[in-house]
Amino acid sequence: MNKSTNNHVRLDALAALSGVLIALQARANGELSHRLDNAPQAALVSFSSGLVFVAIYALFSTQIKAGVKRLRAAVASGQIPLWRLFAGALGGSFVAIQTTVVPLIGVAVYSVASIAGQTATSLLVDRVGFTGGGPKLISRRRVGAALITVLAVLVSVADKIEAHSFSFLAVTFAVIAGALVGVQRALNGQINEYTDNSYATSLLNFINGTTFLLIFVLLLVMMGKIELQPLPSGPWWIYTGGVIGVVYIAATSLIVQHLGVLTFTLFSVGGQLFGSLLLDLYAPSEGVSVSWFLVSGIAMTYVGVVVGGVRQSRLARK
Repeated sequence: MNKSTNNHVRLDALAALSGVLIALQARANGELSHRLDNAPQAALVSFSSGLVFVAIYALFSTQIKAGVKRLRAAVASGQIPLWRLFAGALGGSFVAIQTTVVPLIGVAVYSVASIAGQTATSLLVDRVGFTGGGPKLISRRRVGAALITVLAVLVSVADKIEAHSFSFLAVTFAVIAGALVGVQRALNGQINEYTDNSYATSLLNFINGTTFLLIFVLLLVMMGKIELQPLPSGPWWIYTGGVIGVVYIAATSLIVQHLGVLTFTLFSVGGQLFGSLLLDLYAPSEGVSVSWFLVSGIAMTYVGVVVGGVRQSRLARK
């Protein structure tokens, strides 16, 4: 393989690994939410812990400080609009919608709807060249890859779809939540072009996301919707969601610059499903067992999407 091919393989692997991180983060945040019995507070704890981690790291990192200075100069010179710096607020919005909608339609339906929103938005932001590197055509193969991804997720959660009262409005908001993630990835790719440091980009995201969630939680408390709960004493790993999120955002902001949002999403979804399988095998939640639906979904993702859709998306960029 030539150098360019080797670079693509490494980026593909990192994109898939980032999906595994999503599965690990979901497990940690889910357990924290369960023990707190307060999903919005759990999301705030996760985001704020990530902010503390990356902020401490930034204090001792000259590269992050230099990245922040470069971004500040880019904003001052008008190279990047100020509004694009609020990508982290989209992540906070995603979590806010998630904690509101999941109780209404269930995790499985939410997963399918949000992935649909992600893939559709990924096609659009790639088409307009939102991540840099020029626009990428919406070919039949790219659309087919996106549809297969959604179908793969649907198959993987088919045995977990519970009898919830269907709400078209709730499903619509789930799709919107996924769309927000697609736009956030594109914006992070743009921000990273100017910071030239993925952890500087991650720091900005966590400042915005934590601020948004803090306001969201305070509003819920003021309206009497939730009550703040004391933090559980352990286990320790339930507090790792924020740190995992820092690494995930940093990786995402770097990788999407080169792969594009759709290709990243395809590999990331596959990695997320594979990570879920590993967790079900080696560290299952109570009452959870390995499902052949999940195994089938993983196979569909990699055979039908990665092999078919990614090759075409690369050709479109050449």
